[in-house]
Amino acid sequence: MRTQTHTAAPPLNRRHWVLGTAAGLLGAGAAQAADPPMPIFDAHLHYSHDAWERLPPKDAIALLRKAGLKRAMVSSSSDDGTQMLYREAPDLILPSLRPYRVRGELGTWMRDASVVGMLEERLQKYRYVAIGEYHIFGQDADLPVIRRVVQLARQHKLFLHSHSDAEAIDRQFAQDPDARILWAHSGFDAPEKVRAMLGKHKNLWCDLAYRSDHATMGKVSSDWRETFLAFPDRFVVGTDTFTPERWYYVGEHANWTRAWLADLPREVAERIGYRNGEALFASLPLK
Repeated sequence: MRTQTHTAAPPLNRRHWVLGTAAGLLGAGAAQAADPPMPIFDAHLHYSHDAWERLPPKDAIALLRKAGLKRAMVSSSSDDGTQMLYREAPDLILPSLRPYRVRGELGTWMRDASVVGMLEERLQKYRYVAIGEYHIFGQDADLPVIRRVVQLARQHKLFLHSHSDAEAIDRQFAQDPDARILWAHSGFDAPEKVRAMLGKHKNLWCDLAYRSDHATMGKVSSDWRETFLAFPDRFVVGTDTFTPERWYYVGEHANWTRAWLADLPREVAERIGYRNGEALFASLPLK
């Protein structure tokens, strides 16, 4: 399996959130501070098996509501976690079907034919807005299992939430030019590469989960500003609770997000913060 380094995008940590939030609040001014907090559409959350006991569903939902999340797109290993949250708060949770039954399948799922049967069974039993988040890189995107995933997304009219390099994104679009793909972490790519990919694929959107390179001390960098202004309708935000501990940062992450979004034109900030997510996912039927 190909591994991927993320040297261009250092992980977001508590210090970044606290400093960014403080800077954003100081720069917002008294009038803006009086406004209600911007709602947040979090498009990248996981509620996997190792989080269930530490943070029961009722507590997890309370945490999301306290953070001011408008909607939350959740996947989990196994999918039972997603279903627990959805039953607890169908007004808040948008389910995404992850092809992992346990964490250890991250590097093997694409070569495991039994994954297909699991996905088909869950898709018959439950309703989702997406398949993913899943990890796939390079030529592995042409393996039979991921090809079937692309077919299932087309059949059920779902998004693909793909943690991939640019090559794997291209290969998935080659299989289905009408696919709708949410590129997890914007591929951990530089903004100029992200711009190029968005220009190349009209049905590609990007999440900004687990990135901090686009904003420092509440200010958006010039290269990312150019990207956001060029494609304001193609980005969403996300926390990425890939470990149980990260659930306790959801509130701080939402505040950090509001702080750097305040450095963008209001219309663009609202699109990235929640309107794009609402338009893309919350409008999809869940039966």
